[in-house]
Amino acid sequence: MTSRGAGTAFSRKNYRLSTEPEKSKVTGIVNSRLLNDYLHRVFTNADGNQPAAAYRKHLTFQNLQEHLERLLAEENGSEDSRDQVAEGRLGPSTVVLDHTSGFEGLLLVDDDLLGVIGHSNFGSIRATTCVYKGKWIYEVLISSQGLMQIGWCTLNCRFNQEEGVGDTPDSYAYDGNRVRKWNVTTTNYGKSWAAGDIVSCLIDLDEGTIAFCLNGMSLGTAFDNITRGAGMAYFPAISLSFKESVAFNFGSRPLRYPVEGYRPLQDPPVADLVKARKLLGYLKNVIHVGIDVTEGKLVEKDTSMWQLQGEPTVLITLAHIFNYFSPLMCKVYLVEDVLMTFLLSILERGGAVEAHPLIQQLLDLMWLLMEEYEVHECLKQLLMSLLRAYRFSPIIPDLGLQIHYLRLTIAVLKHEKSRKYLLSNVLFDVLRSVVFFYIKSPLRVEEAGLQELIPTTWWPNRFTKEGKESKEVKEESAEERLRRRAYERGCQRLKKRIEVVEGLQVQILKLLLNNKDRGGGEASRYIFLNKFRKFLQENASNRGNLTVLCPPEYMVCFLHRLIAALRFFWDGHKAKTPAALSSEEAYVPPQLFYNGKVDYFDLQRLGGLLSHLKKTLKDDLAAKANVLIDPAELQAVTMDDLDEDEESATSAAQSQRPSAALAIGGALARPGWLSSPTLGRANRFLSTAAVSLMNPRRPLGALEKIKVRTLSVEQRTEEDIEGTHGNEGLLLGRPPEEPDQPITENSLLEVLDGIVMMYNLSVHQQLGKMVGVSDDVNEYAMALKDTEEKISRCPKRRRDIHEELLKSQKVFSEKLNHLSRRLAWINVTIYSKEKMQDIYWLLRVCIRTIEHGDRTGSLFAFMPEFYLSVAMNSYSALKNYFSPVNSMEELPGYDETLMRLAAILAKHFADSRIVGTDIRDSLMQALASYVCYPHSLRAVERIPEEQRISMMKNLLAPYEQRPWAQTNWILVRLWRGCGFGYRYTRLPHLLKTKPEDASLPSLQKPCPSTLLQRHMADLLRSDRDLAPSFLNSVLNQLNWAFSEFIGMIQEIQQAAERLERNFVDSRQLKVCATCFDLSVSLLRVLEMTVTLAPEIFLDWNRPSSELLLRRLAQLLNQVLNRVTAERNLFDRVVNLRLPGLESVDHYPILVAVTGILVRLLVDTDVQGAERATAVLLADPCFQLRSIQYLLGHAEPSALAAAAPATDKRHFSLHTYTEYISAEELAKVEKMLSHLSEESKQAAATTLPTSEEDLCPICYAHPISAIFRPCSHKSCKACINQHLMNNKDCFFCKATITGVDDFTKPASS
Repeated sequence: MTSRGAGTAFSRKNYRLSTEPEKSKVTGIVNSRLLNDYLHRVFTNADGNQPAAAYRKHLTFQNLQEHLERLLAEENGSEDSRDQVAEGRLGPSTVVLDHTSGFEGLLLVDDDLLGVIGHSNFGSIRATTCVYKGKWIYEVLISSQGLMQIGWCTLNCRFNQEEGVGDTPDSYAYDGNRVRKWNVTTTNYGKSWAAGDIVSCLIDLDEGTIAFCLNGMSLGTAFDNITRGAGMAYFPAISLSFKESVAFNFGSRPLRYPVEGYRPLQDPPVADLVKARKLLGYLKNVIHVGIDVTEGKLVEKDTSMWQLQGEPTVLITLAHIFNYFSPLMCKVYLVEDVLMTFLLSILERGGAVEAHPLIQQLLDLMWLLMEEYEVHECLKQLLMSLLRAYRFSPIIPDLGLQIHYLRLTIAVLKHEKSRKYLLSNVLFDVLRSVVFFYIKSPLRVEEAGLQELIPTTWWPNRFTKEGKESKEVKEESAEERLRRRAYERGCQRLKKRIEVVEGLQVQILKLLLNNKDRGGGEASRYIFLNKFRKFLQENASNRGNLTVLCPPEYMVCFLHRLIAALRFFWDGHKAKTPAALSSEEAYVPPQLFYNGKVDYFDLQRLGGLLSHLKKTLKDDLAAKANVLIDPAELQAVTMDDLDEDEESATSAAQSQRPSAALAIGGALARPGWLSSPTLGRANRFLSTAAVSLMNPRRPLGALEKIKVRTLSVEQRTEEDIEGTHGNEGLLLGRPPEEPDQPITENSLLEVLDGIVMMYNLSVHQQLGKMVGVSDDVNEYAMALKDTEEKISRCPKRRRDIHEELLKSQKVFSEKLNHLSRRLAWINVTIYSKEKMQDIYWLLRVCIRTIEHGDRTGSLFAFMPEFYLSVAMNSYSALKNYFSPVNSMEELPGYDETLMRLAAILAKHFADSRIVGTDIRDSLMQALASYVCYPHSLRAVERIPEEQRISMMKNLLAPYEQRPWAQTNWILVRLWRGCGFGYRYTRLPHLLKTKPEDASLPSLQKPCPSTLLQRHMADLLRSDRDLAPSFLNSVLNQLNWAFSEFIGMIQEIQQAAERLERNFVDSRQLKVCATCFDLSVSLLRVLEMTVTLAPEIFLDWNRPSSELLLRRLAQLLNQVLNRVTAERNLFDRVVNLRLPGLESVDHYPILVAVTGILVRLLVDTDVQGAERATAVLLADPCFQLRSIQYLLGHAEPSALAAAAPATDKRHFSLHTYTEYISAEELAKVEKMLSHLSEESKQAAATTLPTSEEDLCPICYAHPISAIFRPCSHKSCKACINQHLMNNKDCFFCKATITGVDDFTKPASS
């Protein structure tokens, strides 16, 4: 084993301590006088004084060991005091959680038995050791801020799933979630805790008191006069609800916040501590003292620049020190208390990490002079302690503590050999190292010092009625402007401090992504890649198993730091290789998705399962990408599917014992993200769920099976990833459509792919969650403004009301001050401009990747679904989550990006290569949202014409056999703003109510697209088959939706009329409202069609136009009759004003019907109007009073009946002058007079018809058609409508081959 960077490399195996005097001449050891002085200077007494030269024993390397042992034995009499120390305590000296009998409920316990996660309603667990006398303390590291009760209990306390610590007489607890203390009863106590806090639990059994501290700040005495006496001993204990987690420190590590007079439950290793500190002192002396051989004297040296320059004297001296020091450095307590403190003190002098090479020298020494297993254990414990210290440090204004620990982490990781060991075995295997990239958000802004940093608070207080910040605002006052600017300056100060931490976190990732450190094995980047892939697999495959998942708030920070590091290396490669792409043009080439070099686990592909795609597209793979699928592999894949049941049985058998433990309610040894922040994954899994989720689907031992899917992540080498001459590595199988141009280093492509996957796993949902703070600020700001208005209006005589209002004002102001500072933190760490640019960059990466994949034709099916999801979600995040702070419009190339995304949505929402229903629905919803906003709708209009026409054609496909509601909604949005009385944003009767969220797509102002309407009209006119099939499906769906709606309101009305008090199911109300909304939107699509292409209904040279017109008239009459009848069902349900049925009203549905009728009867040529009038009047359901109802002309009989109720207002279009123009009203008047005249004439000319001559299906029209071959008869309207959906005869079910005209013979 050799050490690099130490000037000279020493080999350990040929090194041994020399005892022969002549050796000194050979090896260059200094003369005995100088050596004696040197050793006495290094190995001083405990008091630091050296005896006078005359009384000093002459030291050489021969007697140094004896001298060192004597020095270390001094003052180690503390062992005698052990018995005395243990007084007042019962139980094992090593204190852990009692996972054998001291628990209740289901719990997951870490391997070290110090971390615990709740896995049931309210699980409880206590420690193995109790105390009955003296003063004691232990610490709890809070990993999640939910419902927990932490404190002390006796052996007699009995807990269950409802009652835990503090709910029984002899148990006492503090609950920082509800800010209370518990001992059977409960009262307010303490402060609220947050993840990353440390709670100290103190018990004084001499005085009988219990107290708690939060991050070292005393919360005061919680309980006094606790029960003491014979048989009363108290155990540390906790009760915690599902998913909550903590880690205990009973004294196995140095207490973070020791309290004078209180002892930890577990004694510190005093003797070892004394030894370690002495040895560290000797080590420091070696660094301080140099030997000037030429002058023959000792000299003081500059420690920061110390180097081991191959001096044998120094080396042998160090070997003696490490002989005793090494075994001690394997112990957790000593690593944290002695080594970490020493290394941190080296960095305390400030300056860059590079300015302290001493740490590198010390790490060289450790690798040189310690056994390998000792170095491994020491480094592992050191990183664990650093991670724990980083995660559980309180936030102070300059983030000094976090910076301190990150600097030491960087210094350790700068050492190549240490970095590779930690990467290979610790960072992702034992530690949850993603914590290093997280910056926690302070819940208590006072303690975080945000009041000093942001002394002036500000919040937007210009709101419209609907709660959104209004765009057209009055000028802000001078005072407001000053406040806003002061707040922004405070935010900038905060941002600068946080950027320092983020810079250090990126530095760590740059070290892990180093691909030039090939000394002694694989470069760091390739080790990191394999670990990173495994991390992604764990998070992708265990969506339901919370203990394994990386919390989303960590994932967000990790994503941003990783993007920064990736782009640094990407652009660095571009600088060296000008032909490569810059990070601004980055994308993932399509061959990664099908060549098997990158494992996508079991994630869904666009075309379905990978095994299915390999079978169906193997010829395309061979022809286009020159990738051959081994027939044995296909067979194995098939076998893989068959073996699934068998395999699950074996995995269950393997883990049968643990599952029994789970069933009994055992405290299971399981690692946890949420509990111990550093002890990650246990080596044993005592839960069946954990075994099946954690293990890959196939045992990793069977290599030949792994090759079926892909190379195992653990097996890949640099050559497999980067490729060599003649081997393209990850880029194997380039399709002909892909340009033959270097993109970047292959390894960076895989990191990029992982970043996209990370965004999909949990980053997007977290971005949406954190917007809640901004919403809270808006709500409180509105409440404050409202209160201030009330204060100004309050009469002076009402002092009582005035005082109450002032109290409310104070509460709202305090809350806003707190929230605005917290929001400043969140805006800097999550929603800053730089973070927005990262998400925008990711959106563009996904767009380019999808475009490149799309060009490969059928191979596009291999792309994982998450690329399309991330493209849609990242756009949604930019638009909805970042908008208050930063505007998306300012991003470079925004319009072009919007257009390219629009092209992707337009092309792929009906792409036959995409089979997953969820992703197809998502694409449809994204397109529907896109057409609601003017900016994005214009982007849709800018895509190439061919793609626009193709999109409209897909939207006009028949509605059967597909989710049609979204399609219909898109068409409605393209029309909204053009239809009859259809220029509203919200319905007239809902204007006084507050919308749930004014940013919803459905609440956007109308922005019709005349260009897309024109495409629709052209398609309907030119394609003779498209129009009838589309309209037939729309009419079918309208018939269904309106019938369902009527059926449901009948049930609701019956329920409301019952005498007994009963409630209508809210789901039923929601479905009812949805059916109504669907009916209205289908009517609007019909209005759009009638307006854009009236000839489909009125040009009877078209084969199906008469039939379509008859069906339309029939449905319109049905809707009118149901909605306009006086005191009918519809009226009564609308007047009930049930919550959930707010959208159900006369206006939306009647104006939609009116729009269609006006277009058919008024806005058309004479011939068209005549045909439409004839068909409408011929329908037996036609009632003129329905048309009169529109203009408020009630029937005389109804007026007489309703005479007493003069306040009852009739519906009339005349009352909606803001929504309906005078011109539109004039057309309705014209239509009414036209229909009145025509219906009178029709009534006069209609001849009586005998019942036998009427159609036996509708009894409305005379028989006019006879079927072949069965000769049954009906009217033409009935048979034509029937034949659109069915070919069987109404009566005999024979298949109809033809229909002939039928005229009744004259003789009969």
